[in-house]
Amino acid sequence: MNPGPGVTVRPARLVSGSLRLPGDKSISHRYAMLAAIAEGKSRLENFSTGADCGSTLACLRTLGVRWEPRPGGNNNIEIEGRGPELAAPAAALDCGNSGSTMRMLSGILAGQAFCSELIGDASLSQRPMARIIQPLRAMGAQIRAARGDLPPLCLCGGRLQGIDYMLPVASAQVKSSLLFAGLFAQGETCVEEPLRTRDHGEVALRAFGAKVSRQGNLTRIAGGQTLHAIEARVPGDLSSAAFFFCAAALFPGSQLVVENLLMNPTRARLLDILMAMGVHLSITQLEEHHGELVGTVQIAGGRLKGAEIAGADSAALIDEIPVLAAVAPFTEEGMRIQDAKELRVKESDRIHALALNLRAMGAEVEEREDGLIIPGGQQLHGAQIESLGDHRIAMAFAIAALRAHGETYINGAEAAVISFPGFFETLEGLVQR
Repeated sequence: MNPGPGVTVRPARLVSGSLRLPGDKSISHRYAMLAAIAEGKSRLENFSTGADCGSTLACLRTLGVRWEPRPGGNNNIEIEGRGPELAAPAAALDCGNSGSTMRMLSGILAGQAFCSELIGDASLSQRPMARIIQPLRAMGAQIRAARGDLPPLCLCGGRLQGIDYMLPVASAQVKSSLLFAGLFAQGETCVEEPLRTRDHGEVALRAFGAKVSRQGNLTRIAGGQTLHAIEARVPGDLSSAAFFFCAAALFPGSQLVVENLLMNPTRARLLDILMAMGVHLSITQLEEHHGELVGTVQIAGGRLKGAEIAGADSAALIDEIPVLAAVAPFTEEGMRIQDAKELRVKESDRIHALALNLRAMGAEVEEREDGLIIPGGQQLHGAQIESLGDHRIAMAFAIAALRAHGETYINGAEAAVISFPGFFETLEGLVQR
């Protein structure tokens, strides 16, 4: 593999070894934002190395939050909280490619006594923001988009009022945004979701000292609470681990160990799906750190059955579906993915990107409005893959390429830096030929 604008991936014989992954992206975003509005200095180890979380840190600095790297490696940082009042930014807040930054930070900015402009790159500027615009307006913020519901966003915060809000579409980012806004609101904010999504926002709020209650799919938070700094180690990113799990699963004889890995029940559905597909998997050294479960996962490759991903599973696996779909042709029974329309409004239209690139590698695939049908028992060949600037598409097809006949060239492979700088080097270190 030769990382750069494009990467060539050659077929593998098996995948083996052990690794520790960069900190979970979802948790890193939330820890950084809450540390910024907490009292005291938060020290975070193994903070995500991805460009998206770098965008969050850059925005916080523009808002007057001081943070610095700490000695000792492992991407350790110290964030000096400002309490509930941030500084008015002298420039636009550049969220880069990070929808997480734009959506969740908007919740905090809604409670500030100043106006902000949130901008992003070309890809983020095409991602709809109505899901946060409407409820934040209902809470009392002034927020408008430059073009319909597309960024840039102009947001003027102020006195907020707690609301009862039912999410029209399950989204952990929107839920976290509204709970963060609820910290600044009078009264109580209640957010109900149609399907349970990842709960890192609620867990992080509790870690910083907030009281958050949950009953079923309804989460409540009272306004006016004070947050306090924490010292925490961010567990390894489970969505990043999915690529290596699938790589090992493709080859009988593969043995892979991933340490210090996030085991949050709202994220670990991936492990259930892999085991149902026939992957040999075990979890050891399970511990709880600041409300998040962390453990070591051992995985062995073998024959893969198929899978059906629908309903709540589609929401739970929204970040892992690309790599599961990319390896689906190699399963015995294939894969049916539905209720995943959310994939069409990610960094790319991921449903279309998956169908496009699978066909380029010779696979039969049916593209549907809300998912894909991918028959099993197929053999793929090397091809030119178009990442479309999407990190998960670039990484997913690097895994599929390991079992294809011939070399595969991934155009735009540099997109992987969004969530995992060094992904291709890490993968190469585990591959045997």
